[in-house]
Amino acid sequence: METARVRSLPSGYNAVAESFCQLLERERTKRKIYAIRLHARGEGFDYIEMFDNRKRRHGFKNRLSPIVFEQQFSRRRESA
Repeated sequence: METARVRSLPSGYNAVAESFCQLLERERTKRKIYAIRLHARGEGFDYIEMFDNRKRRHGFKNRLSPIVFEQQFSRRRESA
């Protein structure tokens, strides 16, 4: 029998996903009971759309919206 090898990941690798899930639970789903799974999925989808707003400025992107950041990135990559 052969065991699977799992590569070790850098510290904090999953921090973004954990932070997102924590915010989702705290702001949207905590203490809610959904009648059907579809309602829960819809709630998650709505939160993601609000959380990753295309017009919202992001601090780690020099205060640029995601659209402007991607346009600048594409221009830099094409010119290189």
